[in-house]
Amino acid sequence: MPFTLSSPAFGAGQSIPRRYTCDGEDVSPPLAWSGVPEGTASLALIMEDPDAPDPAAPRRIFVHWVVTGLPPSLTGLPEGASGGQLPAGAREGRNDMGGTGYNGPCPSIGRHRYYFRLFALDAEPEVASAQPTKAELEAAMAGHVLATAELVGTYER
Repeated sequence: MPFTLSSPAFGAGQSIPRRYTCDGEDVSPPLAWSGVPEGTASLALIMEDPDAPDPAAPRRIFVHWVVTGLPPSLTGLPEGASGGQLPAGAREGRNDMGGTGYNGPCPSIGRHRYYFRLFALDAEPEVASAQPTKAELEAAMAGHVLATAELVGTYER
């Protein structure tokens, strides 16, 4: 069975509903996954925008959400999981707004793509920080990724 990531709120390549953006309630969207590979010890999630600040001339990848320590038995996250509804042992890392937790789409210009990537890991990543950055999490995941599932949504203001 393939490792897949989806959302009941929007389909692959579709627009992320306003509710999950800075123009709405800015709550994290519900996510669902299946096909977690055998031998998975932990799951990690990263959401990022590769089109910042302008899709016609992107200059950086903007990190919106970092989550580590998700149990492999989990099959999804409910709407609004960021900021208090994550399972025990999971922790949120730093986003590029300078805070922790989910920071929804808020593009300054054009239609941006938002990549949600779920990583199946053969070990719990060893990150020193209680609120790891994307770079810290990726360094800790190196050599431990069994599979990656991806969901891409878009948003334009």
